[in-house]
Amino acid sequence: MKFLTILLSTFIIYSQQDTEVYLFDYSNSKPLPILTNPKNISNNPGYDNQPSFSKNGKFIYFSSTRNGQTDILRFDIKNDKKKWISQTIGGEYSPREISKNHLSAVRLDPDGKQLLYSYKIFRNHSKVLVENKKIGYYAWINSKELLCFVLGEPNSLQSINLKSNESILIDEIIGRSIHKIPNSKLMSYISKKTDSWSINSFDPVSKETSTIINTVEGSEDLTWTNNGVILMSDGNSLFSFHPGYDKDWKFVIDFKEFDLTNISRISLDRGNNYIAIVAEAIKN
Repeated sequence: MKFLTILLSTFIIYSQQDTEVYLFDYSNSKPLPILTNPKNISNNPGYDNQPSFSKNGKFIYFSSTRNGQTDILRFDIKNDKKKWISQTIGGEYSPREISKNHLSAVRLDPDGKQLLYSYKIFRNHSKVLVENKKIGYYAWINSKELLCFVLGEPNSLQSINLKSNESILIDEIIGRSIHKIPNSKLMSYISKKTDSWSINSFDPVSKETSTIINTVEGSEDLTWTNNGVILMSDGNSLFSFHPGYDKDWKFVIDFKEFDLTNISRISLDRGNNYIAIVAEAIKN
């Protein structure tokens, strides 16, 4: 029950915030990226969070509240339309596209069962992907392997092979942000073992980890651009860091210019044409 309490507390904290998902046009300009044309694409009271783009860059999937429950919503960028994807007894979190017709998401059922599922888009069919592990957050290494935040004391980073059902402990005391590093075989995750949190890389082949840089203070949400730059927010501003080139974080933009604050989740499409963020509107 203690493990469940940990994750429930996480979701309750976010559900109490009036967060929205905002979409910006994004440009990989030099020396710093440019964000323009912000748009509230969720526009829904309550919990709207954890956006991720489809592989073709046409859609954004995110968790959104409907009738007191969190379901998966799909936003069509070109046509400015929304469609509900999931309709189960539980609440869905962290949706990720697996293929054109399938998604993955963490489902928390009313009885406390929490597992990672796959979903057929618009067909109201789901199946368990990983048995007997309470996964909070995750990223796909490839079509058969996942890198997961698994709840426990302490929480842990585990590499899970869906084909063999094998799991390998990689690290402990980690954060929720797990990503594939573009144009490489590496993954990234947040280590919280010390007061100064760090962004670490993980090699799925050698199983080795190494530190890239300390996070923006107090932040654990990031995204990678397709040219290898990390974007991260301190809650109000956006910063960038290019491993191998930069020595420290560079200021990009203050979201207060758009009347936004408490920035958390950040997601880029593969083409780096759009960036989605989770934020709260500044109330005047």
